[in-house]
Amino acid sequence: MIKVSIIGSGNVAQQLITTFQNLEKSGSEIELVQVFSRKKESLTHLLHSEQIISDLDDLQEVDLYLIAISDDAIESLSGELPFKNRLVAHTSGSMPLTIVNDNNRKGVFYPLQTFTKGIAVDFKQIPICLEAENPTDYQVLNRVAKIISDKVYAINSDQRKALHVAAVFVNNFTNHLFAIGNEICTENQIPFEILKPLMEETVQKAQTLSPEEAQTGPAIRNDQKTIAAHEAFLTNKNQLKLYKILTQSIQENGKKL
Repeated sequence: MIKVSIIGSGNVAQQLITTFQNLEKSGSEIELVQVFSRKKESLTHLLHSEQIISDLDDLQEVDLYLIAISDDAIESLSGELPFKNRLVAHTSGSMPLTIVNDNNRKGVFYPLQTFTKGIAVDFKQIPICLEAENPTDYQVLNRVAKIISDKVYAINSDQRKALHVAAVFVNNFTNHLFAIGNEICTENQIPFEILKPLMEETVQKAQTLSPEEAQTGPAIRNDQKTIAAHEAFLTNKNQLKLYKILTQSIQENGKKL
């Protein structure tokens, strides 16, 4: 049995709590011992009150402590932990392994997914990126990760930084483009749902072909007449600027192929 405690109460922490609890009910070898939160009431809908602590001194000894808090708080909080030489892993995509205080053995347990409060996820389909200072600690992280996910990867800090930037492009920026598409539809009394099959097909093709092979549209075709018509249509300066930047980027990328 691997004993785990979680430090944090945000979206990532709550998704991990739910996942570990569901596994416990099915006889998993993971036991969620405690969860630390400065606001205990934020977790009472998920846990028995005796499992929630608000004082770090009350943390019991376990095999793995997962810090699931905001990036800028990891370093200071890990320095407040009242013990030494235990395995402490953060769940950040952008912070290095070294951000964890030197008092304890360091690890990273990074689930690469966008988490939204109140929306359940299937951890079996979520890639989990792992890093540790030594092979023994890596094996602990690996055992936990493989119990909850079918997609586990050894990713070092430099690779994880690159992966996080790539994730911003494919998730955050893409979602912003969806938002702009929604704005244009709304402004012209068009139901946004008309675009949803196209959105789904775009994502599906990027998974079966390479994104470069899947690229279509006036930019890759160098269809200057259509591009000019689109630019003339866009009266919103921000939308027009993005259209021009993305068109140029697509065309420059196409020349490399």
